[in-house]
Amino acid sequence: MMKNYLLKQLRFVRENTINCVLEMDDEVSLFIPEGFNNNIKWNLGHIYVVQEKFAFNIINERTTMQKNIFELLSIGTKPTNWGEKVLPTISELIQLLEKQVNRIEQKLEFRLKEVIEKPFTTSTGLTLSTVEELLSFCLYHEGMHFATINSFKRIIQNERNNKVH
Repeated sequence: MMKNYLLKQLRFVRENTINCVLEMDDEVSLFIPEGFNNNIKWNLGHIYVVQEKFAFNIINERTTMQKNIFELLSIGTKPTNWGEKVLPTISELIQLLEKQVNRIEQKLEFRLKEVIEKPFTTSTGLTLSTVEELLSFCLYHEGMHFATINSFKRIIQNERNNKVH
């Protein structure tokens, strides 16, 4: 059976995000570039948290997200507030991100046109009223954070190169 284009795009975007950080270690993922509030680990976790909210919470589907992950990686949070709280390792985050797309496909493939009980308005002012619209917004959201992750990787690489010379 042919997968819905939106589900194919979600998987494509997610594979790009994961491939971008596959070789990264935890220490590198925690580096906060000058002038920024967060790091690669926060961006990855934030992608997971927001997609969990949009794919499951808003439509009253059960989520497997741990409460501490939600509290540490939601909108308005930043790594400097984490303190001693234990976060998943980067490889654990990658596993969560991989499994998430599978769960979305399994649970929502035949619910995409479903109108949600209460339309949801994003922090940027866009009102979403179907499962499909919620998931479609996740493509934009993950794309923004993917670009940030890529930029942070370049900054880290430049820092390393400058230390060598």
